[in-house]
Amino acid sequence: MNTKRLFGRLAAAALFVTAFATASEAQIQPHRVPKYTGPAQARPVRSTPSYSSSASSATDGVKFGIRAGVNVSDWSGDAVNSVMDLADYTNGAVTKEMKPGFHAGLYASLPLGPRFAIEPGVGYSEKGTVLTGRIPLEQFDFLNAKVKATARMAYLDIPLLAKGYLTDGFYVFAGPQASVLLSGKARVNASALGFSAFNENFDIKDQFRQVDFSVTGGLGYQFQNGLGLSAGYDYGLSSLDKNNNFDAQNRVIKASVNYSF
Repeated sequence: MNTKRLFGRLAAAALFVTAFATASEAQIQPHRVPKYTGPAQARPVRSTPSYSSSASSATDGVKFGIRAGVNVSDWSGDAVNSVMDLADYTNGAVTKEMKPGFHAGLYASLPLGPRFAIEPGVGYSEKGTVLTGRIPLEQFDFLNAKVKATARMAYLDIPLLAKGYLTDGFYVFAGPQASVLLSGKARVNASALGFSAFNENFDIKDQFRQVDFSVTGGLGYQFQNGLGLSAGYDYGLSSLDKNNNFDAQNRVIKASVNYSF
């Protein structure tokens, strides 16, 4: 084969390969979008709705809880007024005091709206009153003679409360309450010269009504961690004596700590 012809064919083949490679490279070049140089536009940001703690506490679903605290109880009514009238004539020889006690129980909170709930419950509660007397004669003051009578009543309270949230966590409550008498005792203590001369307990449950009806109300604050504080007042509607020999009703001031879960 002629040498010139051989070199010519090689040169033509090299030229063909070079052209094919250049065309292929041009086909696989990425498409570039021209850079936008106009004014910047802000992207819309979706906001997450927020809820107040009071609304969430009333709409988180059914909650259960425990409650406990202290009572300061007394009796009110015609019979008590008669005793106090007698005390006026004895120059303080007879006095009436409020009886301390405690309460504890369970409850369920049933939401009916963003700021409203119904709260049934059940609990043990101590109630009663205290009367103290002394000899109203100065010549016997050295004896320091006293007589103290304490009515100690224990009830099973069954309230049905309506709770309304006014602000974040702060609420008011009110509703009816039925109280079943569990026990009723009277303690009489007589002392002189600092020594106890008489100390006796009497069972008086049979003389009192088995069920007492009252209305209760108060206010409280519920924290987001489940703890809460409240204060309330029970206003008895029923006469306590089942034989209608005297007229007296329960009055109870309550301070409580609760926990919802």
